[in-house]
Amino acid sequence: MSTPPLRPPRPPRTAPRPKTRGRPRRAPRPEPRPEPRRESRRVRYDLYAAGAACALFALAALVGWSAYDPRETLRVPWPPLLARWLPHAGPGTPAALVLAALTVAYGPVLARRLRWRPLLAASWAAALAWTWSLALVDGWRRGAAGQLTSKHEYLRSVGEVHGLGEFLSTFTDRILLQSPGNWPAHVAGHPPGAVLTFAGLDRIGLAGGGWAAAWCVTTGTSAVVAVLVALRALGAERAARRAAPFLVLSPAAVWVGVSADGYFAAVAAWGLALLALSATGAVRAPRAAALGAGLLLGWALYLSYGLVLLAPLAAAVLVAARTARPVPYVLLGIAPWAVAFTAGGFWWYAGYTTLVERYHQGAGGVRPYAYYVWANLAAQVAVVGPATAAGLRRAAALGRGGAARVAGAGVPVAPAVLLAGALCAVLAADLSGMSKAETERIWLPFTLWLLPAAALLPARHHRRWLAAQAAVALAVNHLLITGW
Repeated sequence: MSTPPLRPPRPPRTAPRPKTRGRPRRAPRPEPRPEPRRESRRVRYDLYAAGAACALFALAALVGWSAYDPRETLRVPWPPLLARWLPHAGPGTPAALVLAALTVAYGPVLARRLRWRPLLAASWAAALAWTWSLALVDGWRRGAAGQLTSKHEYLRSVGEVHGLGEFLSTFTDRILLQSPGNWPAHVAGHPPGAVLTFAGLDRIGLAGGGWAAAWCVTTGTSAVVAVLVALRALGAERAARRAAPFLVLSPAAVWVGVSADGYFAAVAAWGLALLALSATGAVRAPRAAALGAGLLLGWALYLSYGLVLLAPLAAAVLVAARTARPVPYVLLGIAPWAVAFTAGGFWWYAGYTTLVERYHQGAGGVRPYAYYVWANLAAQVAVVGPATAAGLRRAAALGRGGAARVAGAGVPVAPAVLLAGALCAVLAADLSGMSKAETERIWLPFTLWLLPAAALLPARHHRRWLAAQAAVALAVNHLLITGW
């Protein structure tokens, strides 16, 4: 009896290959690191950009002193800034030096390693300490408590707010210089929301220049957090972390402490941050966030006429988020302010047109447009610092290349879109002719959004750029007595 032949063993089954359409997917290639020679060239261009910005500032000072009478024609003692030369030190000097050194040494590392919420808290605390230390270089009275009590400032008019209806209905009547009981310059130059803020503080027991200064510095420095929140919501957390030390150690802190424009900048910044959270769905209730954005942006319109130029920044947020869904809710949030102020007797557009006439009755009618149309931009070098100038050069390279990343830094396009919106706002304000001098404080709501440009700079050079930023702030605050 024959036995059947043995069958060969079956080959082991292998898992079926997944079906793929077209070409099989490849693992993403790591980003190529820039060639040393090319990166060296880029760094050199960064230095050129920073140097050109400083040269523009020096040219504005030289032309201001040689071609014009600073006090009679330009109406500023130390062009292009509203400041006067007076080298000095004060109680805030040691703290400012220590804070600058600590931020330069540890800021980039902490910004990279801290968890998100502790980073926000640390950034606000550091910005608060930095701004107060700079303000106190001039002493408590001259640097803080007395800043908002001068003859041109808001606190001089707080006692004249007796009833809201009467105040709003007669506000525009007192803007022009020939009007009986005309408002001081800053009250006349803004919608009634500005003085109403300080009247509100007075009514709840926080009267006087000290409380007003504390309000402006506390709210103004919170704008640092708002910018970080907006960047992260738009998918740029890494850029936000890289930008955090530059937002903290910004020379703009010289004018945030103490001017009401720091408060205005914070209201605007939080409005834009809520808009970013709503547009990207980064919160559980995006519609409520959009309403909140509208409420803050609407209030901003009644703090400063110039904040209508937040429109390019708001558009930039929506472009970066690639949606317009929040717009109806934002408009719904703005509406209550327009209704309330108009019903109370203040018509925004009438106030603005009357202000234009008042502006030309005073220093605005004397200051030459031909000088300030470019000197205003030069003045911003002292506000944003050389690192921002270098970062803007990198952003321009990003715009030309159309790529999502620059110099291997891993920075998304969203920050560049916000930079473009801020630049549009600044240029519109400049060309309007309604901002001749004093733009170091007036444009804070816009220049604040230029500071994240420094995130585009190579990380290994951040400490050097931070040191340059601190040097500008310390030099301005110790060599000059600024108007704010």
